[in-house]
Amino acid sequence: MLIGHLGDEVKIHYFEGGNCIARFPLATNETYTNRQTGEKVTNTDWHNVVVRNKAAEICEKYLSKGDKVYVEGRLKNRQWQGEDGNTRYTTEVHVQDFTFLSTKKDGMPGQNSPAPMNTGSTPVPTASNPTTEMPQEEADDDLPF
Repeated sequence: MLIGHLGDEVKIHYFEGGNCIARFPLATNETYTNRQTGEKVTNTDWHNVVVRNKAAEICEKYLSKGDKVYVEGRLKNRQWQGEDGNTRYTTEVHVQDFTFLSTKKDGMPGQNSPAPMNTGSTPVPTASNPTTEMPQEEADDDLPF
C-alpha cells in the first residue's frame, strides 16, 4: 500500500486483442526531524507502478503528473537484457486497487473530480478518512464512467 504523487504522466501501451498496460513513477515521502540538529529531513523513494486494462485506461484519463494517489498491489521483480548486454532488474508495483486522492481537476469549477476507484472486491480508504472503508453500493453510484 502506497500513497504518493505521480512523477510523470501515465504512459499506456495497447496490445493485440484489446488489452493494455499503463506505467507511471510514484514518489513517496518520509519526513522526520533529526534529533541532533532539529532539522526537518525528507526522504523520497520512487516506485514503478503498473496498472492493467480498464484500470489503466481510467488512470490515463484522470491522472496527471503531480496528482496524489493511493495504490495497493503486489511487488513483482523483472529482469531483461539491456542493449549493452548486461542483465537489468526492476521491481514494480502491480496495482490491484487504487483511489484518486487529488487530481488537477479538483480545483476547477464546474468539473467533477473522479471518485475513489476500487478495481477489486476489497473496499479501499477514501481521501477524506484513510482509516475508514467506503460501502460498495456508495462507490458504484459515484463512479465517473
